[in-house]
Amino acid sequence: MTQDKDSGAPAGRDLRLMACDSEDLAVLAAHVQDAILRVGDMIYLPRERRFVLSMKRFDWLGAVEGAPQRTQAGLHFEHVRKASLQGFRQDRPDDILYLLSLEFIPGDAPSGSVKLVFSGGCAVRLEVECLEARMADLGPRWRARHAPGHGEEGGGGKSGKSGSDPGGA
Repeated sequence: MTQDKDSGAPAGRDLRLMACDSEDLAVLAAHVQDAILRVGDMIYLPRERRFVLSMKRFDWLGAVEGAPQRTQAGLHFEHVRKASLQGFRQDRPDDILYLLSLEFIPGDAPSGSVKLVFSGGCAVRLEVECLEARMADLGPRWRARHAPGHGEEGGGGKSGKSGSDPGGA
């Protein structure tokens, strides 16, 4: 896992992470857990072999030190051969998704699949030649109404298909 010099700093500092193996991806996944995004905030660029998304990331590190905050962040995956969707439709770009986890499923080394798991049974599966992901905070922070909660059953009770914008959530 690589980080810039500010990534271990207190809330209010921008986080930048890179993942090149499943252990790195697990660390990155912890920082993007409970991010909120719209279906239209994701795009697969086959010519560039890249998958990109923009999200409202919950700042888990900052929440430990003070008030819960969110920040706009970008996440992209390189060397993507194919992207497939489950449980949501691209023709509904304003539907809201809640990111729960990222997983790397190894194939013939170094290839494999990256699975982005969202609430409500939604997912994106990326077939990759090798794992290369980067995440960076892109904008100012704002106070979140509350920290995301995870009950005993997990998932946080979000449907993943709301038409409203819970950006302050």
